[in-house]
Amino acid sequence: MNRILIVEDNNDVLWVVKIVLKRYGFKVMAIPRGEDVMPKTKTFRPHLILLDVVLSGISGVDVCNELKANEKTKEIPIIMFSAHANMNDILKLSKPDDFIAKPFDVNELVKKIKYQIETHYDSLGRRKKTEST
Repeated sequence: MNRILIVEDNNDVLWVVKIVLKRYGFKVMAIPRGEDVMPKTKTFRPHLILLDVVLSGISGVDVCNELKANEKTKEIPIIMFSAHANMNDILKLSKPDDFIAKPFDVNELVKKIKYQIETHYDSLGRRKKTEST
């Protein structure tokens, strides 16, 4: 079962996304604070991180940059989402693997998640070998 870490400080969005992803068979952990992401990557070991751009405290952009700069987390696919930014602005500040604008269609979100997981992991959930690994 693929593990998804959701980082979102809006409880309504967090609840809906968590329910939808569980229905699609993902194991989900949801947290509201960017400061908690690094410790959770060690214990939960997510296959993908769904990260809001605008969080209270540390921003999603800063969290993404921290994850991508860390040897142990740089290969985890990150999909960022926001109602306040567009993909071009986000890509100037950080390097997520994908972006989806809020409000989003849940089917589109699931499609993006499945694509990232299939691109980065084999059918047993092991990281695929890349040129850099």
